Amino acid sequence: MDPIHTLDELEEALSRPTAGVLDTLLALEGDVMVLGAGGKMGPTLARMVRRGLNEIGHAQRRVIAVSRFSSANAAQSLRLHGVETIACDLTDRDAVAALPEASNVIFMAGQKFGTSEAPELTWVMNTLVPAIVAERFAKSRIVVFSTGCVYPLVPADGRGSREQDVLGPSGEYANSCVGRERVFTHFAKQHGTRALMFRLCYAIDLRYGVLCDVALKVAKGLPVDVTMGAAHVIWQGDANARAIQSLAHTATPPPALNVTGIERVSICWLAHRFGALLGRPPVFTGKEGGTAWLWDATRSYELFGPPMVSLEDMIEATAQWQRQGGATLGKPTHFETTDGRF
Repeated sequence: MDPIHTLDELEEALSRPTAGVLDTLLALEGDVMVLGAGGKMGPTLARMVRRGLNEIGHAQRRVIAVSRFSSANAAQSLRLHGVETIACDLTDRDAVAALPEASNVIFMAGQKFGTSEAPELTWVMNTLVPAIVAERFAKSRIVVFSTGCVYPLVPADGRGSREQDVLGPSGEYANSCVGRERVFTHFAKQHGTRALMFRLCYAIDLRYGVLCDVALKVAKGLPVDVTMGAAHVIWQGDANARAIQSLAHTATPPPALNVTGIERVSICWLAHRFGALLGRPPVFTGKEGGTAWLWDATRSYELFGPPMVSLEDMIEATAQWQRQGGATLGKPTHFETTDGRF
C-alpha cells in the first residue's frame, strides 16, 4: 500500500475500485443506490461505484447516495465526485416510496452505538427500516450490511463462526441485527427479491476501527483491554469492494457471507506491535477470556480472493497515521465488549 499522508489520499485509497469491482459492474445492469450512505463507509463505497462505472465506460449509469445527511459537507463531497445525493429519512415510508428506482441497492443503514440508552430506536432502525426498504425495492438486488455479532461468542482457539452456524447473539444490538436479517429474508421470500446478508467485522480505515483503537491507547499510554483477546479486521477499501461484488451473488432465499480478514489478530500481540512502531510500551487491563467473536471468512475468500491490503500494511499505515497526528473520527468500536452492550 502506498504511503497515506492526507485525508484526500486516504479517501482516494478507500474508494479505488479493484479489478473484481470493475468486472462486477460490467456484468450487472442498472443504477446503484446506497442507502445509509452518510456513515463511516458509505461515502467511499459510493465513490468506488462511481469510479468503477466511469472506468468501464458506463458514466451514464446513476450512483445515488441516500442518507439523512446531517452533515452538508458529506453530501457536497459526494456530489463533487459525481455521486447524486438524496436527503431522506428512511423511517418515513412515503419518503422512501418517492426514491427513484435502482436495480442494485446496497443497504448500510442501521444503529449500533447508543443502544443501551435508546433500545427502541435501535430496533426501529434495524428492523422497521428494513421492512420499509424491502417492500419498496422488492424488484432490486439488495446487499444487506449485517454484522458478525449475530453469532454467539465462540471458543477463542476454535475455527470461528461460519455462515451455516446457528445464530445466538448477545445484547439488544446484535439481536436487532438478527431481526434485520430475518425481515429482509421474509420479504425476499415473499417477493422473490435477490438479496445477500453481508456479515462484516471489522472494517478499518486509519481514522477508526480496532487497529486505530489499540494504536491510540498505546500512543497515549492508556491501558489496552484484552478481555476480548482476539479479533479479525479488513481494510475498508477491501470491504467496499466485496460489498459491491456481492451484488452478483444475491439470491432467493438470501445467503449470508462472512466478510473479514483471514488472520486471527491477538489484541495483546497487536498492542506490542504498535508499541514497537510508536516507541511506547503497551499497558494492559483485563484478562483474556476463553471465548471471543471470531469468524471464518473462507467463503468470501473463495468468491473474491485475498484482500488487496495485508494486515501488516494496515498496522504500519495506522502507526504512521498516529505518528503524524492524523485525524480520527472519535468513534471507538468497543470491540472489547463481551456482553453486547453498546
